[in-house]
Amino acid sequence: MIKGLLKKDLYNISSYKTSLVIIILFCSIAIIGTEAINFGSIIICTIVGMIALSTFNYDEISKSNKYILALPTNKKEIVKEKFILCIMSVVIGGILGFILTVVVANLMNYLRPQNLINIDYETLIISTIGGMWGISLIQSIQIPSIFKWGAEKGRIQMFVILFILIGAFLGIGFLITKLSININIEMIDSLINKFGVLFLVLTMVLMYYISYKISYKIFKNKEE
Repeated sequence: MIKGLLKKDLYNISSYKTSLVIIILFCSIAIIGTEAINFGSIIICTIVGMIALSTFNYDEISKSNKYILALPTNKKEIVKEKFILCIMSVVIGGILGFILTVVVANLMNYLRPQNLINIDYETLIISTIGGMWGISLIQSIQIPSIFKWGAEKGRIQMFVILFILIGAFLGIGFLITKLSININIEMIDSLINKFGVLFLVLTMVLMYYISYKISYKIFKNKEE
């Protein structure tokens, strides 16, 4: 049944294909114009990930869950399918963004040999995974919020939580500066270089796992 639910959501997402192509073209132009190649993959990954979240709007408007639950399926499969879709969108968005950035940069180097764009693949990979981590955080917060409050209210709750998290990080930074706490920047930089990618991947897995557990608990107890 999960396969059928995925087909349903992918069919709904297909209406975005023209918009996605236009956005990718604009991103390519931006990469060419600014030479900020490390941001291209982040932007594309974010856009694809947000498009996956838009399927909740379709379900809410059409009240499809009431019909789906009348079929031989259950709430656990509905929640699983949404997470599979969102994780797929992040992976596809990251791969698409990375490939597009490399292709555009190499194309510009071919057309403008006098003004070469330096492609640091290691930095580009880290930037891409960082973008995947960012949209994973947004999805992990928003999915349980949508299951709890609906698409519109869930989006508002997600922004509130994000603002709280940003405020907390800024507050910690302010306290560190105010209290003159010494931080070994070189050690932190070394740890990031060695374990940064592994940390991002593991925390993405953990975020999705916790989000899935919360989402299923909310949806299981919710009347449709």
